[in-house]
Amino acid sequence: MIKEFTPRLYQETILDTAAKRNTLVVLPTGLGKTNIFMMLAANRLKSYPDSKILLLGPTRPLIDQYYETFKKHFEIDESEMSIFTGFVKPEKRAELWKRSRIIFSTPQGLENDIISERIKLEDVSLIGFDEAHRAVGDYAYVFLAKQFNKKSKLGRIIGMTASPGSDLEKINEVCKNLFIEAIEARTDSDPDVKEYIQEINIEWVKVNLPEEFKSIKILLENCIREKLNNVKKYGYLSSIIGTSKKDLISLQAGLHGKIAKGEKDFEILKSISNIAEALKVQHALELLESQGIDPLIRYLEDIQKQSETTKVKAVKNLVRDLNFRSAYIKAKKLEEDDIEHPKLNKLKEMLSDIDEKTKIIIFNQYRDSASKIASEINKLNNVSAKIFFGQAKKKDTGLSQKEQKKVLDEFRSGKFNILVATSVAEEGLDIPKVDEVIFYEPIPSAIRHIQRRGRTGRLEKGKVKILVTQETRDVGYRWSAHHKEKRMYRILEKLKEKFDVPEKKELDLKSFINDEDNIKIYADYREKGSGVIKELIDLGIKINLEKIEIGDYILSSDVAVEYKTMKDFVDSLIDGRLLSQVRELKKYDKPLVIVEGDEDIYSQRKVHPNAIRGMISSIILDFGIPVLYTKNFKDTAALLAVIAKREQIKNIKEVSLHTQKPMTLKEHQEYIVSSLPGIGPNLAKPLLKKFRTVKRVINASEDKLKKIGLIGEKKAKRIKEVLENNYE
Repeated sequence: MIKEFTPRLYQETILDTAAKRNTLVVLPTGLGKTNIFMMLAANRLKSYPDSKILLLGPTRPLIDQYYETFKKHFEIDESEMSIFTGFVKPEKRAELWKRSRIIFSTPQGLENDIISERIKLEDVSLIGFDEAHRAVGDYAYVFLAKQFNKKSKLGRIIGMTASPGSDLEKINEVCKNLFIEAIEARTDSDPDVKEYIQEINIEWVKVNLPEEFKSIKILLENCIREKLNNVKKYGYLSSIIGTSKKDLISLQAGLHGKIAKGEKDFEILKSISNIAEALKVQHALELLESQGIDPLIRYLEDIQKQSETTKVKAVKNLVRDLNFRSAYIKAKKLEEDDIEHPKLNKLKEMLSDIDEKTKIIIFNQYRDSASKIASEINKLNNVSAKIFFGQAKKKDTGLSQKEQKKVLDEFRSGKFNILVATSVAEEGLDIPKVDEVIFYEPIPSAIRHIQRRGRTGRLEKGKVKILVTQETRDVGYRWSAHHKEKRMYRILEKLKEKFDVPEKKELDLKSFINDEDNIKIYADYREKGSGVIKELIDLGIKINLEKIEIGDYILSSDVAVEYKTMKDFVDSLIDGRLLSQVRELKKYDKPLVIVEGDEDIYSQRKVHPNAIRGMISSIILDFGIPVLYTKNFKDTAALLAVIAKREQIKNIKEVSLHTQKPMTLKEHQEYIVSSLPGIGPNLAKPLLKKFRTVKRVINASEDKLKKIGLIGEKKAKRIKEVLENNYE
């Protein structure tokens, strides 16, 4: 099935392992991880001709790359390959799935398709996870691997990455989440890959922070020191020296935990506020040291604007701080004098004599800085630069996936010679013949450092230049990445010698929930991103995602559940939603309210505890609705599953979106009409007002139905199909 491709020895060796066991492939950038997957896909299709192959990647540009690689080297008709992303409608994805043999997909949309059962993983004989280091926490890879491992009878899994991380615990988590049984790892020094590794010359370009910048730096450092001294005074910090951003975030989380347990001491609240201020100033300091005056001023001004509208004391206190205000005034003065960070001048100097055909990628962490860099270097005679970053977030501008592809295609074809990119270009993009990569700042992450560096040296020798501001956090980040990378390779060497994934036996509901029970729960489609839905699917529950008018989960014709986190419970009390939601729940015989979380419900918002107690009392006593508490999404899902089984199996109750408790003639009429396709309670009322009786609604023609707002041709046609076709 493979054409115009000759595998290398190490690729065949890795293939031999991957064909037999679920394998994590760790291979330096540019050594053909996708080609190994392609060979494995051919192997699986030969063994299982009627199966499907699925390759997952985190971004659309990567998905396009996989497609082009297979189109070039795989003997298959293009009509049998499909690309799934969020821009392909769910109905279209379901249609494409049926006729495709090889599917390339981003994980998030596919996750929703599995929840909705639009696609079946039982048909897949091979699933690949590119950039496999992402398979941690609640990233979609974790859920997809779990479902595939459970449902596919032919299943084979392969994970691929250039850098799995520098932490043994994280690498083991990736392996556990992807059900890995073997690791095939190669480093630059391994004999079977060494001849294919292109030399990369790394140069650390050092600049000094100007005296004007240093004076602002002192003010910001004084501000941080003052805030942390307060925390130390309250007894929650032993030493200021050596306290990192990570330490502060961890301390802040611990203090929030104390509040969640009901501790609301003045010292705790003040410490949290002071840490929040210190973290904001630390970010300002990082912008000053590594980026320049423009991004610093924009950030400081954004904090000042927030202070005018927010009620957050940390922000209000910060803008009143003398050191903070002084730093802002000094920064504005430097902006007026047009004093740039020395990195920008050094960068322009480095690019001043390059050949117009030289291809360079410049990495910068911040969009504003990337735009500034592109604007400045485009003033040079021999430079044509474009920016490349992700899609729009909140108020930021961004590139659509189509625009991203266009920029990359133009860069590959040589229409411009310098790509100024944020982190979106770090992962796996195949851009041949990049002569040089420039880091505008060092980064402390070993994974990101390796990925940035791997954009060059693919086909021939490459260069990497990293700009470092002396006596700043740039220096610390440089050595942090260096030591993490060394540690990663040491761990991989050990894992290559001996890899063992311990089997972890977990208590679950499998003995209680059997596949043959066929338990079904209706869930509101807005809940599809919650951990509860995924956990229910893991427990073997069939989930129907629908627009539900009453409650969030329907467990039987009698039982509807309103599901709240602690925070949402209090928020909905304040904005008035809760009372109307509870009132609607009463239309079911057995309504429930579930409140999830182990925090202190009385510390969620500035609401008097008696207001919360009063609402809980009213729900239980006035409405007669039980309020149940769960610790987390797993606990919630387990409770829903048990109740659903009790109702549907033991009590033989059907599950239905319609309440079985219409109380008046009017409600009964609305109930019948609302059951028509696409109608529901909201459209039932205007239909009955128009036609006056249920009988006239049922007898109405398609044309007459379409005269009602929100009923179009498709909906009207579907209604008549349901009403007029024979029951079989």
